[in-house]
Amino acid sequence: MAKKILITGASSGFGRGAAIELARRGHKVVASAETWPQVRNLRADAADAGAELEVIKLNLLDGIDIAHAATYDPDVLVLNAGVMESGSIVDIPMERVRDSFDINVFGHLKLAQGIVPKMVARKSGKVVWTSSMGGILVIPFVGIYCATKHAIEAIAGSMKAELAPYGVKVATVNPGVFGTGFNDTGAESHVQWYDANRAVVPMPDFGTALADQFDPREMIDAMVEMIPADEHLYRTMRPLATIDVAKQWQETEWTQDA
Repeated sequence: MAKKILITGASSGFGRGAAIELARRGHKVVASAETWPQVRNLRADAADAGAELEVIKLNLLDGIDIAHAATYDPDVLVLNAGVMESGSIVDIPMERVRDSFDINVFGHLKLAQGIVPKMVARKSGKVVWTSSMGGILVIPFVGIYCATKHAIEAIAGSMKAELAPYGVKVATVNPGVFGTGFNDTGAESHVQWYDANRAVVPMPDFGTALADQFDPREMIDAMVEMIPADEHLYRTMRPLATIDVAKQWQETEWTQDA
């Protein structure tokens, strides 16, 4: 059955791919992009793909944009937008930390607080949080990004328990290292403030870590199947090999020395 789906962060990457494909499959998709040029580009991309897609502007630092998005009443709310800021924990400017939490966590939480009460009232609906492998493990020098995703894991887990009695489901999407461009821009996001001569902890070269990223189609395909589905696992992590890495990390947390 066709679903009404609202997806944030659909101007690129997983959000764009999932939004267009879900619309092509007949779902009524509202996709958000951060800026007006991105809105227009996404509309054009959807038209080229033969997808009927409603596109709205949603900057998660803009209360007016959030209030407008909250007027929608989707069957599925996909909280997918995000930013990655690189830098060591002791060097990264607090402005970058606050922006990361405001966009990845607080803006989405505000949107959820506007939409989820409608789901509770009708006793149906689903909220999908895009977390990350970084919501399970920790990647040095993108620790603030991982911190926002750990926060999302806690919020999603709490929401799942709190909303289950009212017929509202909650799930997470946990991508590994995929070649959407997101990791690449995150890896260089420190260049405007970083000073190697003053840094407490020097930044590494991310080149090797980003050299062999996975094809994002695997994650997009999994999202397209999971988002409208009535039955599926709570966590959808891809690539599949990342699941073992995440489980091994969790084991290590209980055995490693300080």
